[in-house]
Amino acid sequence: MINAAAIRTLELLLVGFGVSVLTFLMVHLVPGDAAQLMLGAADATPERIDVLRHALGLDRSLVVQYGIWIGHVLQGDFGTSVWTGRPVLTEIAGRVPVTLELTCLSLLVALVFAVPAGCLMATLRRPAADVALRILTIVGVTVPSFWLGTMLLYGAGVLVPGVPMVGWVRLSDDPVGNLQRMILPTIALALPVLTALSRVVRAAMLEALAQDYVRTARAKGISERRVVFRHALRNALIPFTTTAGIMAGYLFGGSVVVEQVFALPGLGRLMVGAIAERNYPLIQAAILLATAVFVLVNFAVDLIYVAIDPRARDA
Repeated sequence: MINAAAIRTLELLLVGFGVSVLTFLMVHLVPGDAAQLMLGAADATPERIDVLRHALGLDRSLVVQYGIWIGHVLQGDFGTSVWTGRPVLTEIAGRVPVTLELTCLSLLVALVFAVPAGCLMATLRRPAADVALRILTIVGVTVPSFWLGTMLLYGAGVLVPGVPMVGWVRLSDDPVGNLQRMILPTIALALPVLTALSRVVRAAMLEALAQDYVRTARAKGISERRVVFRHALRNALIPFTTTAGIMAGYLFGGSVVVEQVFALPGLGRLMVGAIAERNYPLIQAAILLATAVFVLVNFAVDLIYVAIDPRARDA
């Protein structure tokens, strides 16, 4: 177990280095002069452009810029926002609670409903019902979150007009208002993940139900419910755990569109605004944080997977 954790820690460090390089290059290789765009057409004189480029370090080589940036990052200094002058981490810290709440609620909904839905699809003996459920899961995976969110908003406006469904209030300030505003975005973000996880559970359950130990349990007269949930489900949850970890990272990074639709002041909207403003320090820090969360979640899932299935320790 220790060797497996050490190997995965080394892999984590290598992935983190690669992510930092890609994040840096992705921002700096975008066409156009960032200093000129930041100043605007009216104020973009050659002198001011040179001053701003020097202040941002854009007049140095990419290697030097990356070295300076990653050195500050390792010390916990992500720079200051170009527009507000506030530390980037302060800007992000005010937005993370919104995205974190949306992600956790969506993941909770997906996990709670995916397992019984997958088990139901695997144990149904009626072809028509099985086909109907499979069609619903395919639709759930393919429907874009922004379209679903828009339709949910439209439906809520027709059915419950006057009830606030956009924006965000702190849970500590108004618990009812907070949950009321989070219902629709949670559904819009959770549905694709729920359907994807239910299909994973279904496939794993079908494989588990065909194993010899399940046939032996049935031959002993054990009830079908106990066979499904006590014996088959335990082994089916191994691939489910891995997929759930990947989906957790997807939810955190994929909340950008949903936050735009429901006017949630989260990390996604902050990133969109920073990209539009060419706010380099904020863009780099936000992207690095989102990818770091994804990588760390998958790292934790790898360790859990190794603990659940000892065969994975040699992989």
